[in-house]
Amino acid sequence: MVSLFRSGLWRLNIAAGEQGRGYGRFAVESVAAEILRRGGKELYVTWHPGEHGPEGFYLGLGFRDTGERSEGETVGVLALD
Repeated sequence: MVSLFRSGLWRLNIAAGEQGRGYGRFAVESVAAEILRRGGKELYVTWHPGEHGPEGFYLGLGFRDTGERSEGETVGVLALD
């Protein structure tokens, strides 16, 4: 059975001067833990592609590009199992 619902993270913003201190990783891991607690198996996120975008951050956490685009943004998914 295919699920019609997705659990996701929308607009994670960390101030430029605070990036690289683990706040973003903590936020993503906290959301992932809650999705797992509720029985979910995947965490979705979207990001604007580009040189200064967060793609490297998300890919570094294990997200993969689904090949899907949503309003010009890349859709990524992280398997939680």
